Amino acid sequence: MFNTDLIYAIIAIVVPLVELLGILAAVHAVMNARTSQGAIAWAISLVTFPWLSLILYAILGRNKFKGYVLLRNTKDQAIHHFMDDIQKEAVSGNLTRQNLSPSEVSLTRLADMPIARYNKSYLLVDGEQTFRSIFEGIDSAQRYILIQFFIVKDDELGRKLQAKLIAKAKEKVRVYFLYDEVGSHKLPPSYLRDMQTAGIVTSAFHTTQGRTNRFQLNFRNHRKIVVIDGKIAYVGGHNVGNEYLGRSPAFGAWRDTHVKIEGPVVQAIQFCFVEDWHWAAGEIPELQWHPRKAADGREDILMVASGPADPLETCGLMFVQAINDARQRIWIASPYFVPDLQILSALKLAALRGVDVRIMLPEKADHRTVYLASFSYYQNALPNGIKIYRYTAGFMHQKVFLIDSACAAVGTANLDNRSFRLNFEITILNYDAEFVKEVAEMLADDFEHCRPVTLEDYTGKSFFFKLAVRSARLLAPIL
Repeated sequence: MFNTDLIYAIIAIVVPLVELLGILAAVHAVMNARTSQGAIAWAISLVTFPWLSLILYAILGRNKFKGYVLLRNTKDQAIHHFMDDIQKEAVSGNLTRQNLSPSEVSLTRLADMPIARYNKSYLLVDGEQTFRSIFEGIDSAQRYILIQFFIVKDDELGRKLQAKLIAKAKEKVRVYFLYDEVGSHKLPPSYLRDMQTAGIVTSAFHTTQGRTNRFQLNFRNHRKIVVIDGKIAYVGGHNVGNEYLGRSPAFGAWRDTHVKIEGPVVQAIQFCFVEDWHWAAGEIPELQWHPRKAADGREDILMVASGPADPLETCGLMFVQAINDARQRIWIASPYFVPDLQILSALKLAALRGVDVRIMLPEKADHRTVYLASFSYYQNALPNGIKIYRYTAGFMHQKVFLIDSACAAVGTANLDNRSFRLNFEITILNYDAEFVKEVAEMLADDFEHCRPVTLEDYTGKSFFFKLAVRSARLLAPIL
């Protein structure tokens, strides 16, 4: 028989306690939420439905990756002297741009990096080109290889990467392999064990390490970085999986963009990896830190690393600055379109001053909720001159933007709240006229495989589709 008196006594204690915790959490949300809308939503739900909302708030409610912030403020000083030394050496060697425009000043301060000179970039416009080049880079490695991806799969491409890395490890080349445990949650332990047995050092990003981060599941390390001997780097949108080679039955052709880079900016990209590695594995690898000019290198490049440990919302502000800089065109290719108010306002103002504002999105959806949420912006964007296109020749996953004929960017950041505030991202801004022209031609060809979006694409849908769209929009702050 149950002791009803004991049950009633427990309920009398637990229910008020949960309600009190809900109120305290609501106060915390009001004081710390990223936006006023988010603060209101969390406060109401925590007070009215604390039993569910407390769990969700513990997982999704943070706006800063505090453990990483703490590392930067304390132990990370051991890393930052590398960057200080690199910058001093780069300045003394005339490897950084000194005469900056106001826009470039703001971006370098935002990135906390200089614009590096004398680089050479190679645009890689599909998975075959990208991984052929990455594998060639791995084969050429003499001292070390740094590998970081958001998603790594144990399929044909994943096993080919694994075999390449194991072969180099057997040649006594040091290999450091970093992956995001959420993005790579299907990666079997045997995949990592085989690499570890060969001498490869592997680590998950460990978002939840530390007592205060135990339930912190909403932050992701979305960066894709490969560095070879401190001389060559790769950055872009591809992860490791057969679908990135266009071999997915669901998506077919896969449109993505990567870039291979040589020159002084490689040291900045390497620093981005090392900072993540220090957080994840607690060590600083011994690497080559002397910036070198690329052969025939004439490109000025800024590396912008962004994430939830930054004092400012680096990624979102980078997009705002880019949009504000545009005078003739701002073309943005992103698989997701869930802009916040400041991004949407900047896009509308650009269109109003006569800028050719184009947003390229995929026709197919890989994340249904994010796909639906993008429809909710049609009525606010299209009548104000923002042109939206849907890519129809497969799935479009590239993260690229183009400003006039002045700058082209390739990286990992999407046009959504997750990239603006929750993900660790990396973007390469290239100011070379020839590279910008190459990117412009690439995007112009992509637009040939797009259909223009009209208001009818939303207004002509059923009530239930519109309800799903508006419901998905409510989830925009955590998508």
